[in-house]
Amino acid sequence: MISRLRFILLIALTVFIVPGAWGEPQQMPKITLNYPTRTGQSWVLYIAKEGGYYQKYGLDANIVFGVSPTGIAMVISGEAAMTVYTLEQSMQASSKDGSLVSVGSLFKKSLFALMATKDITTVRGLKGKRVAVSQIGDAPYNYTIGLLNKAGLGQRDVQWVPVGTDVSGRAAALVGSRVDATMLTAPVYFKLEQEGYKNLGNISDYDDIYAPSVYLMKKGTIAANPKLPELLIKAHAEAIKRFYDDKAFAIKAYRVYDPQDPAEVEKIYDHYARVSTYERVPYVTAPAVQYILDHLSDPQSAAQMRKFDFRSVIDNGIVDRLVKEGFFEKLFGPGIKAEQERKAKLAFR
Repeated sequence: MISRLRFILLIALTVFIVPGAWGEPQQMPKITLNYPTRTGQSWVLYIAKEGGYYQKYGLDANIVFGVSPTGIAMVISGEAAMTVYTLEQSMQASSKDGSLVSVGSLFKKSLFALMATKDITTVRGLKGKRVAVSQIGDAPYNYTIGLLNKAGLGQRDVQWVPVGTDVSGRAAALVGSRVDATMLTAPVYFKLEQEGYKNLGNISDYDDIYAPSVYLMKKGTIAANPKLPELLIKAHAEAIKRFYDDKAFAIKAYRVYDPQDPAEVEKIYDHYARVSTYERVPYVTAPAVQYILDHLSDPQSAAQMRKFDFRSVIDNGIVDRLVKEGFFEKLFGPGIKAEQERKAKLAFR
């Protein structure tokens, strides 16, 4: 009789104290998320981590830095569940490896300036000069070409110098006179402007230059964890709301991962908040995809990518479902409805 009572008590305790018992959602396994740059592109991940939004959705997430192409390699190998990459880099990677899929777009574009030595005052003045990139074909490389094109120059009109590191390495190459110009993100270029280096142009000044970032995942990872992309999008949507609602916390979270001068981070914040650079409704848009296809720098890669069916590797279905379920309206309020409708019409299908 005593044994039977003990058994009943054990079952009762299991129901009440064991996580996930009797249909409750179970804790997700530990996951790693990559961010490839210490800039505003990664700010949402910083807030999601520091604000506890991953935990809110049952995710034990660790965010780790690794400059391109580290993040893609981590996703392919399964070491990382997701990375945040530019749409252009993600499309290039997916066209070569169809196991990679973009499931949403969180970020419009960075404050990205083409900085040059003090004696160069125009983009045309870069003809024949040395320009630093992390690697040929990366985001700074392609953004530089975009600005060169606007000045009537092409990619063959400058000497490309791959430095193999992130924005800090490119800035060091410029300051050390190893190159004549390079693309730099804020707040790094703020300091160089104060020292007299010339700002020749910023991609944020051009609405017709698309440079969004996307959530890049592996189809196999999603197949093994079907709810994972949705949970990540929800956690990041909460972080985006916190960004717009809580300036002090956003700046504090940023400086955990990139301890820049608070005044400089505030300057970046004010710009991003003013232009709503973080996407409340994170569709990957058709105009952005078309822009990438129209501005490919490598002829061989361009031919391959223009033949590729990107509908197989860009999935707006998760965002569609969250819109239908009313997630974004509940989070951001009824005022988001018009934005949802506008973005849905622009979504890549």
